[in-house]
Amino acid sequence: MILTSRERIKAIFEGRPSDRQGFWLGKPKDETNEKYFEYFNVDNEDDLGLKLGNDIMWISSEWDTYRHPESKPMFDPYGGKQAKGLGDAGIFADVEDVSEIEKHEWPDPKYLDFSAVIERIDKIAPHNKFIFGGMWCSFFHKVCNYFGMENYFIKMHTSPKVVEAVTEKIVDFYVEANRRCFEAMGDKLDAFFFGNDFGSQENLLISPELFKRFIFPGFKRLVDLAKSYNLKVVLHSCGAISRIIPLLIEAGVDALHPLQAKAKGMDAETLAREFGKDLVFIGGVDTQELLPFGTPEEVKAEVRRLKKVFGERYIVSPSHEALLPNVSVENVIAMRDAAFEE
Repeated sequence: MILTSRERIKAIFEGRPSDRQGFWLGKPKDETNEKYFEYFNVDNEDDLGLKLGNDIMWISSEWDTYRHPESKPMFDPYGGKQAKGLGDAGIFADVEDVSEIEKHEWPDPKYLDFSAVIERIDKIAPHNKFIFGGMWCSFFHKVCNYFGMENYFIKMHTSPKVVEAVTEKIVDFYVEANRRCFEAMGDKLDAFFFGNDFGSQENLLISPELFKRFIFPGFKRLVDLAKSYNLKVVLHSCGAISRIIPLLIEAGVDALHPLQAKAKGMDAETLAREFGKDLVFIGGVDTQELLPFGTPEEVKAEVRRLKKVFGERYIVSPSHEALLPNVSVENVIAMRDAAFEE
């Protein structure tokens, strides 16, 4: 039994028998892609994915779709300035009055144009790939930028209503943007893929209690919308997030990506034991040490181990999708080849 990529990933998500586990390269950094493009004699990431045998293709609707008539950005958390780091104060860093939030010019979904995204998906369609899509919806990070990270976390305690107001504005936009996206896509998408990094290497960035108050309501709205369009929901969240995985499952998340292998509590054995009945796992092939510095045989051995630990509901992929240039083509091929082994 040989399945198409789309049939294979659908079977994995639905807990049905498949011919093998899935494979997804991810979305390497631009400078990494240059090296991979040259090796495989392609000139774009879609053709690279097809050449490698990706079962999943990620066609996000977040970037290059906002067409404001005055070329204004979708979000402008620093008032036209460039931030040097996550701690840089955003425009709401000192705001204590919710009415100030209402005065801000928030993005308008009417300026979204998905035609180029649809054209790209249609070009891939004959290859029967499983399509990840939708807006990236990184509202946790957007709120962070409007305050600056330290201010954001402090204001959760000192000015919670202001934090809630900013969060609601951003989530409102993303809910309507995704609704328009899903309507435009019809049945072209298989899964809503979105990203919010909730963890560091050692722990969550905020407590589960703060997550429940400030993040979970908006998170649930986005998941519920995707479910209403019969889409699978895949969350990208780096870091040590095991303490909130039960909440993610409660919200309706179907699959978790990228399984940061070296983060505390994110090892394959723990994830499989604690959450294997409830989630599809995507990732886990270590990008901090193994893929940059290991040999192809070491990469193959680790992929085989992960396949054994996670079982059938697993898709082989790096532990972060944005591969850096120090990950060799040879190790990428080794990862792919081990994924393809039955």
